[in-house]
Amino acid sequence: MTNRPKVRLALIFGGVSSEHEISCLTAGGVARAIDHERFEVIGIGITDDGRWVRIPHAELASYEVVEGTLPRVASDRPEAVVLRGAEGTQIATRAGDRLADVVDVDVAFALLHGPWGEDGTIQGLFEMLGVRYVGAGVASSAIGMDKDLMKRAMAAAGLPVGPWVAITPAQWRDERQASLDRVAALAYPVFVKPARGGSSIGIVKVDDPAGLEDGIAEAQRFDPKVVVEQGFVGAREIEVAVLQDLAGPPRTSLPGEIVMHDPDAFYDFDAKYLPEEQVTLQVPADLAPDLRDACRALAARTFAAMDVEGLARVDLFVSADGEPFVNELNTMPGFTRHSMFPIMWAASGLEYTALISTLVDLALERPMGLR
Repeated sequence: MTNRPKVRLALIFGGVSSEHEISCLTAGGVARAIDHERFEVIGIGITDDGRWVRIPHAELASYEVVEGTLPRVASDRPEAVVLRGAEGTQIATRAGDRLADVVDVDVAFALLHGPWGEDGTIQGLFEMLGVRYVGAGVASSAIGMDKDLMKRAMAAAGLPVGPWVAITPAQWRDERQASLDRVAALAYPVFVKPARGGSSIGIVKVDDPAGLEDGIAEAQRFDPKVVVEQGFVGAREIEVAVLQDLAGPPRTSLPGEIVMHDPDAFYDFDAKYLPEEQVTLQVPADLAPDLRDACRALAARTFAAMDVEGLARVDLFVSADGEPFVNELNTMPGFTRHSMFPIMWAASGLEYTALISTLVDLALERPMGLR
């Protein structure tokens, strides 16, 4: 047996977005499940005020939900510094005016959700540092983070998307009535969402025009730009996990379905991460074979049209008459063992640890620079 050196994998998590805790939860799940025979984990936490710190593997692996409380990056850990050295990217610890514990990095895995991480910003940093990284590139990350730009790109590619209205801060300030008039063309209920958020944070279901301005105000607490989407009444929420295949078309998992126990509820933050029997994640979804195949094919088309690399979760609606529509694409989906993305791949024959290894292998194999 050949003793190959371990791949040094920098897990980067936390961040300054409203999804800080979800990122930590994801990172804890990956740290516990990763193949330690193949990978050496270097934990880099980003505090909620944007500082990069070193987090020991044992501490990272302890990140879990405890009595309803989600983990956060501790602010008193040693400061991390990222360098581009002569031999590649390195991580060091700042010790006063010196750098200590300098280690080379083979691959970066940014388990960041939301702005300043999932939106192309850190991907651009990785490109400039010359380090290989897991997941989508700069452009597809940025477009996939903005629900308005994402839907425009999908519609331009001929993908079926539902009606929506985007409202920028300038439009809300200067053209408020015109913005409300544009929303009036949609059928209620509508969902008001932060344009560049995730984990269903800040989403408001609005059943009639009287609640629209309050719904917009709530979404604007998380992002000054919002989107208002027409709800699909009676639709089923279907999700498909997608992986890049460097030698062929994207690979798709068996679909899963989000089944809310309360028919008037929706899949919000609490239902995703603090479920308490609010929701059933049915994997695989109970779909007729032709509809199952149609959902998988649409997810693969969406992944390819958005030029995604690595991984994505494609969220679909299936209308009452059996027609699938794209809701959105998530380039860094929830990735704990209990998240839909790994659950769907496990049901398709790719278990959590092997899934992590597959993603790192994809990052190692794909070329650097323009591609």
